[in-house]
Amino acid sequence: MGSVFFSRALVVVRGGGDLASGAIARLVRAGFPVIVTELPAPMFVRRAVCFGEAVYSGQNAVEGIPARLAADALEAGEMALSGVVAVLVDPEGAVIRTLRPAVVVDARMAKVNTGTRLDDAPHVVALGPGFTAGLDCHAVVETNRGHDLGRVIYAGSAEPDTGEPGMVEGKTHSRVLRSPVEGHVHALATIGDRLVAGQAIATVAGTALLAPFGGVLRGLIHERVWCAAGMKIGDLDPRAKLEACFTLSDKSLAVGGGVLESVLGSAAVRDRLVSHETAKSV
Repeated sequence: MGSVFFSRALVVVRGGGDLASGAIARLVRAGFPVIVTELPAPMFVRRAVCFGEAVYSGQNAVEGIPARLAADALEAGEMALSGVVAVLVDPEGAVIRTLRPAVVVDARMAKVNTGTRLDDAPHVVALGPGFTAGLDCHAVVETNRGHDLGRVIYAGSAEPDTGEPGMVEGKTHSRVLRSPVEGHVHALATIGDRLVAGQAIATVAGTALLAPFGGVLRGLIHERVWCAAGMKIGDLDPRAKLEACFTLSDKSLAVGGGVLESVLGSAAVRDRLVSHETAKSV
């Protein structure tokens, strides 16, 4: 269980997927209490490293940091103060109005702003394209790979979405597994399995999804999610490194570092960056 030092600086992270989880891990390790809001059926694929997986499993851990599903905002707040990442099914972000956090992080990676506002909290951070620092948030963190990955932007927007997956050992689009038809996924392999080219990974409405090359299955969407044809449902890693399936990625940690930098550097949050014990002694 983590050690909460900044107990007066509650953080609500909207989204518990891959990139969001890098930010959540950085914040928790730095001593912040964190609540994560999610959909009833989250659509991330790298489930072994997503705090939002607690929606499905009730509890999980990412790199040793525990997360549990909370029943309501009150339980989520208590859980976060105990050092556990509290995951709450709350697609509308009602917990923000109930608990009034010091920080809101929009990490849903929707590529457009779906309702985050500058006045949601004293400090509002957003990941990637779709936001403008100074207009609908206080800071934007760049999510595109390259020179500016993880950079904090205080005026303006992140780079537009390229739609191009990062290259891994010469593989780009082929390592992103997409649903061949619409329907629910029925898994035939599990995250961490070593696969050979042509091996069946899953079926969708009876149609087989085959591995395009040999590698390790790094992610696969949950069977509760209804998938549209062509939707991303998995991630195949040609490097075949098992540990990559169960640890946060370099990109996730870089983005998380930008979030942590923006929070620690925020003048609006600074007076809350003490523990209850320190505040009493001042």
